[in-house]
Amino acid sequence: MKKLLLVCAAGMSTSLLVNKMKDAAKEKGMELEILALPVSECESVANEVDVVLLGPQVRYQKPQVDTIIAGRVPVEVIDMRDYGTMNGKAVLEKALSLIE
Repeated sequence: MKKLLLVCAAGMSTSLLVNKMKDAAKEKGMELEILALPVSECESVANEVDVVLLGPQVRYQKPQVDTIIAGRVPVEVIDMRDYGTMNGKAVLEKALSLIE
């Protein structure tokens, strides 16, 4: 099972996006685990995830997350439009394309 990590500031809006992504995965018949954590907690799961996506509001923290992940898996910033419109399907597609 693939495990995705969304990194955010506090987790409120990102948890909405996680639900939309889970719905999109369900439509595809996929089983995924999707976590949403602040940067301060992402180190606790860094070795368990297949991809890390940062909310646009924390894109400035990408170097810090890159250091934590140490090149083990892809780390990308979520497209601002997809994030703003809570387009779970598009964000899921992006995450899956980074894993493959």
